[in-house]
This record gives sequence, C-alpha cells and structure tokens, in this order.
Amino acid sequence: EDPDPNTRMWIVQPGFNAFRQPNISILHIDMIYRAAHLIPVYSTHFIPTKIQPHQSYDIFHAFYVNKFADHHTFEITS
Repeated sequence: EDPDPNTRMWIVQPGFNAFRQPNISILHIDMIYRAAHLIPVYSTHFIPTKIQPHQSYDIFHAFYVNKFADHHTFEITS
C-alpha cells in the first residue's frame, strides 16, 4: 500500500475477523516503538456537535497517521 496521494500520510483502520469482531491482541511493552498521532478521516457527513474526544475511535472508521507531528515521526513514516 501507499500513503494517501493528497496528504502523503498513511491511513490506518481497525481490523476485524470473520465474525466482524475487532482483532485484538496483547502486546508486550517492549514491542511498542512509538506512539502515533491519529487524525480522523472525515467524510462528507456532519460531525455530531456533542462528540467527545474519547468517542473518536468509535465514530470514525479510518485515521491518518500524522507524520508531521514531530521530527521523529516524520523520519519513521517517510
């Protein structure tokens, strides 16, 4: 896959199994390389005015990985 041609950022979305359940696994802390700053991929629909930040993962279905968040992220994702 390639980054989005308009933003040059990668798009990620949750994975699901054959039963439409989220693919979930437990990772050892040593496996985490770096935190990611995610930006929702907005559609043409209006966003509810009462949305709270903690609801973003449930409301949006895809996210940009913000490679412009800092120098280190830019180096990793470019």
